[in-house]
Amino acid sequence: MLPIFFATYSAVFIAEIVGDKLLYTTGVLAARYRTIPIMFGMAVAFMLKMAVAVAVGEAISKLPPWLVASLTAVSFIGVAVAVWRKDERRAAQKEVSAPKAAMVSFAAIFFSEWGDVGQITAAAMSAKFHVPIVVWLGAVGAMVTKGILAASIGAGVRGWIQEHVPPKVIRYCGVTALIVLGILSVVETLTEGHA
Repeated sequence: MLPIFFATYSAVFIAEIVGDKLLYTTGVLAARYRTIPIMFGMAVAFMLKMAVAVAVGEAISKLPPWLVASLTAVSFIGVAVAVWRKDERRAAQKEVSAPKAAMVSFAAIFFSEWGDVGQITAAAMSAKFHVPIVVWLGAVGAMVTKGILAASIGAGVRGWIQEHVPPKVIRYCGVTALIVLGILSVVETLTEGHA
């Protein structure tokens, strides 16, 4: 069982770490919100997404590209709106409520990039090894490791940014980054469907 866990962990981690937009999204969120709620929301989203991947196996890779692109676009736009709507008084505060930060993190991750390389890898591992719980644990472990790396980098940058950059600039940059990542994700999803 342990070799299956490590095989899944390694395969999903390597598949996800290369050029993944959610890695950058988590970093942006961690630069904006406290790290622990971001990691909590992220972990719950990864657990649910990988449970779906393991349960439905290969079917997730056959989702229509337009559906994946639509869910991704709505997710990134929703998070961008949530960041934008934060008024200036709250922007001057040091912390946002933990539940709100966790929900924003959860939504950004759960509702975007379905059928991505990490899920397809987990689905393939599940189909190959027929030990869904071990595959799920390995896949979630890999995803959470990726998220912790991104959140840690974002949190490290967060303190410096809050001291040196006005809250309005942080808000504009965060919203712009989320919109750009959303557009790139949609374009990538739609072009992969035609390849």
